[in-house]
Amino acid sequence: MRKGNFQFTSESVSEGHPDKVSDRVSDTIVDLFLSHEPEARVAVETLCTTNRIVLAGETRGPASVTKELMEEAARKAVRDIGYEQDGFHWEKAAVENYIHEQSSDIAMGVDASGNKDEGAGDQGIMFGYACDETDGLMPAPLYFSHNILKSLAEARHSGAAPELGPDSKSQVTLEYVDGRPVRATKIVVSTQHAAHLEQQEVRELVRPHVINVLPEGWMCGEEDFYVNPTGRFVIGGPDSDCGLTGRKIIVDTYGGAAPHGGGAFSGKDPTKVDRSAAYVCRYLAKNVVAAGLAERCTLQVSYAIGVSEPLSVYVETDGTNQVDEDKLASTLRELVDLRPRGIRQHLGLNKPIYARTSAYGHFGRSPDADGGFSWERTDLVGELKSAFNF
Repeated sequence: MRKGNFQFTSESVSEGHPDKVSDRVSDTIVDLFLSHEPEARVAVETLCTTNRIVLAGETRGPASVTKELMEEAARKAVRDIGYEQDGFHWEKAAVENYIHEQSSDIAMGVDASGNKDEGAGDQGIMFGYACDETDGLMPAPLYFSHNILKSLAEARHSGAAPELGPDSKSQVTLEYVDGRPVRATKIVVSTQHAAHLEQQEVRELVRPHVINVLPEGWMCGEEDFYVNPTGRFVIGGPDSDCGLTGRKIIVDTYGGAAPHGGGAFSGKDPTKVDRSAAYVCRYLAKNVVAAGLAERCTLQVSYAIGVSEPLSVYVETDGTNQVDEDKLASTLRELVDLRPRGIRQHLGLNKPIYARTSAYGHFGRSPDADGGFSWERTDLVGELKSAFNF
């Protein structure tokens, strides 16, 4: 984001939001295939509506992944979110499965054969971004929006706030002075709740989760703190609004603070560069900022279907760089193989690690011991500093 004084807003949605239910189901099926075959190919879309889950897409994997297993995985994903409502219930919802075998034409372009390396699964542009506004090196408005909803979800799952439902949204507006966030000017939280609660009761349930997430002294004034602005939010989730995979890509990435290539992540195995290349771009940008080479870093790559090498690599630091940007771009290409196979191997992406990414952002998270969120590692910092004698 630019220097100067301004306000900037980002939103997040919870795991129980209809679109996020769809993302969770799609990524759970990705994990199911990868747990049976690490090289499986998966592109699965999910539609969720009133007591109905519809699966569609293309896969190439072992016969052991049956339609029965896919249905079981979909139901478990919905159960884990917490949907046991009349209009959307993990056990009672009808599941329709239209997943079929991957196109042989796509397989021919992507698979390695003879002297041909594995190609990109599609054409496209992908972006990664990092900035020094938060400990997670993420834009602050989105970072706080995610964490408010994560806090509410943890309270719901633990039983500390049983009156809350799975579906919720947040929106945080921050004031920036000289390009740095200094306080919240507006906070919006809408959360599904039990029918007996009044709006003021929901407000007081939500309040501590906002205050505890924001830095001390950042809370907005009472007149600018909006909780369930419509007054009532009892019917929620897919019963109130149809959900689709891939419809919250700005929530998934940087909250509008950085460009987005347009391709969704959820439901796709890591040979799809929409996912894996966006992950490696975040990884590289984060390491640049973590190394102190820039306060902000945007990285773009582009690919053609069936072609292994990226067509372009672009680095932008918005004038915050401490080193030459051209050398930075070439150094990053030397440190990480940006061919699809190289990305998957460097980040260890052929693992069932994707269901956990489906809510509260794919970025700004802590790396897991089993390889989840590997793109959040900062293990290139030493090499980057050495390359620039920094």
